[in-house]
Amino acid sequence: MFSASRSSARRRGLAAAGAAAALALTLAACGSSSDSSSMPGMNHRATSSSPSASQTMGDMPGMDHAATDNGLSDTKDGYRLTSKDATLLSGKQAAYRFSVTGPDGRPVTGFALDQTKRMHLLRHPLRPDRLPAHPPTMAADGTWSADLASLAPGSWRMFASFTPAAGAGKGEDFVLSRTLTVPGNATKAPLPAPAASTQVDGYTVTLKGEPMAGMAHPLTVSIAKDGKPVTDLQSYLDTYAHLTAFHEGDAAFAHLHPTTEVTGDRGGPDLNFHAELPASGNWRLFLQFQTGGTLHTAALTLRVG
Repeated sequence: MFSASRSSARRRGLAAAGAAAALALTLAACGSSSDSSSMPGMNHRATSSSPSASQTMGDMPGMDHAATDNGLSDTKDGYRLTSKDATLLSGKQAAYRFSVTGPDGRPVTGFALDQTKRMHLLRHPLRPDRLPAHPPTMAADGTWSADLASLAPGSWRMFASFTPAAGAGKGEDFVLSRTLTVPGNATKAPLPAPAASTQVDGYTVTLKGEPMAGMAHPLTVSIAKDGKPVTDLQSYLDTYAHLTAFHEGDAAFAHLHPTTEVTGDRGGPDLNFHAELPASGNWRLFLQFQTGGTLHTAALTLRVG
């Protein structure tokens, strides 16, 4: 509804999401703990999933226990994403509450900063004009709360991306997820065809590179306006551009890491990224960049061989 360096695991890309055939992805929300500032961040698309419940674990609807390290599970290495909000009403702003428990079963309250935020909340599906009214904030007991903008009916997946500041998982990157249902008649939209460029808010965004599945590959994004190269990009989340990708079909999620150094508010026109997309096929890419204090979100489809 992201540049400080990340671990190699994050650079390889983290799979995350469900199984809707149509993608309507964009940014949803990033947050920080109550002692730091917050800004909107990421969102993605509606998915279909079969939640499971385990009474011995005290599970609630919306929990998914996948035996994979791809972001589709609510647990990993003893860390667990929990929430009592398995259903939210359509057409209304709603608060989504969640927390992360550690291997000791206690709520985690210490998170390391990642691109200026202690917690990134991701969801499916939203448009750029559907950013949450307020980013997530953490209470003293470790409960995070995010005011979500009006949700469309359908099956959603909520992702929490974080790095523990202490404990067994200190310094490790985690992406955990849960499903969320919004009652009503869900609608789907086809994924736009692959294209090398797109336009947003008068800017032309062009992508250069031909990545192969499972291989590290550089990608370059060039930004122009009125036919002229843009050189006034401002830093956003410690980088000139934030790029995420979602795979058509299984909606695997990958964060493409920027490699262009930030040297002030004169970024552009070319921005370099480290891409390692795990699967072939169509990927929907979302690029965030900021000029004049305004955040822009561009989207295009990339074919990966």
